[in-house]
Amino acid sequence: MKLPFFIAWRYLLAKKSRQVINVISGISAVGIALGTMALVVVMSVYNGFDNLAKGMYHAFDPDLIIKSAAGKTISDLQVFDNLQLDERVAAFCPVIEETVFLQYRNQQAVATMKGVDSVFINASPLQKHLTAGTFHVYFGEVEEAVLGRGLALELGVNVAFIDPLWVYYPRHNVAFSPLNPMASLSKEKLFPAGIFAVEQHYDANHLLVPLETAARLLNYNTEISYVEIRTPGEKAMKSLAKELSLSLGPDYKVLTRYQQNETLYKMMKTEKVIIFFLLGFILVVISGNVLGSLSMLILEKKEDIAILAGMGARPSLIRRVFILEGWLISILGWMTGMLAGLALCWAQLRFGIITLPGSFVVTDYPVAIQGTDMLLISVVVLGIGFLAAYAPVRSFFNKSISLAYPGSSLGVSR
Repeated sequence: MKLPFFIAWRYLLAKKSRQVINVISGISAVGIALGTMALVVVMSVYNGFDNLAKGMYHAFDPDLIIKSAAGKTISDLQVFDNLQLDERVAAFCPVIEETVFLQYRNQQAVATMKGVDSVFINASPLQKHLTAGTFHVYFGEVEEAVLGRGLALELGVNVAFIDPLWVYYPRHNVAFSPLNPMASLSKEKLFPAGIFAVEQHYDANHLLVPLETAARLLNYNTEISYVEIRTPGEKAMKSLAKELSLSLGPDYKVLTRYQQNETLYKMMKTEKVIIFFLLGFILVVISGNVLGSLSMLILEKKEDIAILAGMGARPSLIRRVFILEGWLISILGWMTGMLAGLALCWAQLRFGIITLPGSFVVTDYPVAIQGTDMLLISVVVLGIGFLAAYAPVRSFFNKSISLAYPGSSLGVSR
C-alpha cells in the first residue's frame, strides 16, 4: 500500500498540465471541509439545545413514575416498602395530582395541582429554577404553594404580598346548587411561597402544594395519584425500571422520564436525523467535484499509466493509485473541516461568542460535542469521499488501461 500512496500523493501535489484540474480539486477539498465543519457545528449546537431541553424537563419530571394501570389512584402503598430501601432509589415521593380551580384576589385560573412531601422538596432539581421567594410548601404550620411563572403572572401573584391563594375542587357526591354553588366545592387556603421558571408548559399551569393539603381537598385517605422516583444515574434508572415492570406486574405502569414525554424525545431524535441527512446530501453534491477532477486526471495520465504498466505494475495497483488520490482530497477536506468545526465549538464553549437574542434560559448558544456524532460524521464524510473516488476509476480506468494491457479489463490482473 505504500507505493500506491506515494504515487497518489505525488500526483495530488504535482502541477497538472491543465490548471483546471488543480482548481477543481481545490474546490472539492474546500467544499468538503466546509461541509464537514457545518456538520460538526450544527450537530454540536443541536446537541446543546437537546441537552438544554432535556435538562429543563428533567428538572420537573422524575426519573421514574409508577402509576396504577387500572384506576386513577394507588391505595396500597405497602407494595413499595422494599423499594424505598433499594440503593438505586435516591428519593421516593408519593404525589397527588389533579386539575383544580384557583382564585387570587380578583383573578382566577385553572391549573394542575401537585401535592408533594418534604422528600420531594429536598430532592427536586426544580429548586434551582426558582425566580422569586423560597422553595418550600410549609412555613412552620402555615401551608404554602410554589407556582410556575406563567401561572403566577396570570393570577398576579407576588410572593411579597400576604393575600391568600384559594384552591377549589368539586366535592364528591354533592349535587351542584345554583343558589349556593360554593357549597359543592372543597376549598383550601394557601400562601404563595415561591415562583419557578423551568419550561413554558409547566410554568403556565402547575403549582406545588403540601401533600396533606391536596389529600384534604380531594377527600383522600391513603390514596395517591402516583409515585415519583429519583435515581443516582441513567444506568440505575434503566435497571430499576426493568425490574419494577416485572415485579409489580400488569397492575402498575412504570414510566421512565423518556416514556413520560415520548413524543417530545422522538421528535427531537427525528429532527436530528433529518438535519444530518440534509447536510450529508450537500456533501454528496460537493463530492461530485472529486469525480470530475479525478476523471480528468485519469485521462491526462494515460502516458503515465502506460509507463507504469511497462515497468510491471498490475492493473490493480494502478487502480489503487487513482482511488487513493481521489480519496486524499476528501481526507484533507475532512481533517480541515473537523479541526475548524471543533475549534469553533470550543471557542463558543469557552468564550460564548454567539449570544441568543432576547431573554432566554441561557445567554449563549449551547454547544455539546459528542464523540459518537464526530465518529459518525467521519464515517459518512470519508465514505462519501471513497465512493466519489471509486466511481470515476471504475468507469474511466478500463479505457485508459486498455492502452497498456490490450484485451484486459478492470477486474483482470496480470
